[in-house]
Amino acid sequence: MQNNRIRIIGLDPGLRRLGWGILDVEGARLNWVAHGVILPDEKAELSVRLLYLFEELGKVILQYRPQEAAIEETFVNMNPASTLKLGHARAAAMLAPAQAGLSVAEYAALDVKKSVVGAGRADKDQILFMIKRLLPRAATAENGLTADMADALAVAVTHAHKRKHRMLERTPKSGERFSGTGARPLKKGAAA
Repeated sequence: MQNNRIRIIGLDPGLRRLGWGILDVEGARLNWVAHGVILPDEKAELSVRLLYLFEELGKVILQYRPQEAAIEETFVNMNPASTLKLGHARAAAMLAPAQAGLSVAEYAALDVKKSVVGAGRADKDQILFMIKRLLPRAATAENGLTADMADALAVAVTHAHKRKHRMLERTPKSGERFSGTGARPLKKGAAA
């Protein structure tokens, strides 16, 4: 890969289905690389299912070699037990990239929907539609494109957009330089 290209894996965690999607980002261009879903045995014990998610995601990371990871935050629902189980799946999904040495950015579902669809209350069909528009090669992939896969790609797209904005915020304007303690630019001639 070239130096100005970054590979991102997006993750949509779930205990029954863990969606993943990989993009290459070069400047403003988003290029689809791959996507899929990890399906543990629903009848297996919780610990076995979590281990399966972790190991299979580790294989995906080893195969595609992303440089950064992004994951959707846990959605807290009315059932605390379901929320807790989703949190376990999310932890397993976060550990695999962390073990590979990747930073893992976290995004609220509302932010992902706004980034991809433009509305924070978008449904899964709208996200799927927009991902097909943004990444047409994903829509024609051999393994198809399900809602879980599209959600994972949407997380990767969100990370690409947010990453670009963070980089722009950190780029000093003409006559400025960064302080040593943070991302605030100093005026020319100011002490660090």
